[in-house]
Amino acid sequence: MERKTKVYAAEGTQDLDITREFDLPLELLFKAYTEAEIVTQWMGTRVLQMESRPQGAYRFETTDADGNVLFSAHGVIHDCVPERSITRTFEMANTSFPAQLEFLEFEALPGGRSKLHIHIVYRSAEDRANALRLPFAHGISMAHDRLQEIVAKLT
Repeated sequence: MERKTKVYAAEGTQDLDITREFDLPLELLFKAYTEAEIVTQWMGTRVLQMESRPQGAYRFETTDADGNVLFSAHGVIHDCVPERSITRTFEMANTSFPAQLEFLEFEALPGGRSKLHIHIVYRSAEDRANALRLPFAHGISMAHDRLQEIVAKLT
């Protein structure tokens, strides 16, 4: 089955483009990225902080049954224009991956649908290549599938 989330990585560059169309109205797609209760559901992680505003911040954490931290990420929201765009940094704790800059653009489509375009800039082409060695495309596609399923129930 073809993945609905598309990841484009031009050879030798330090950036990456991700696109996905959703059977969701624009308003709900944007909320899926800015409201902690919804992010928690589709990402499967705890949202410790979510300030969806310019100069805001966010922090996510996933733990195992014993309370050990398995994943931790945080960032600064540089700009947030409701139902239009988010500019933020993303950094995973306790990894060798440096912070990345992300530009999220939200677009309304006909028929109550919407589209998300994410442009990610890494510090170097090598850092981007290292990120792509992980099951990155599979992981984001699965997460977006969960987003579609969970958020569709909110309509």
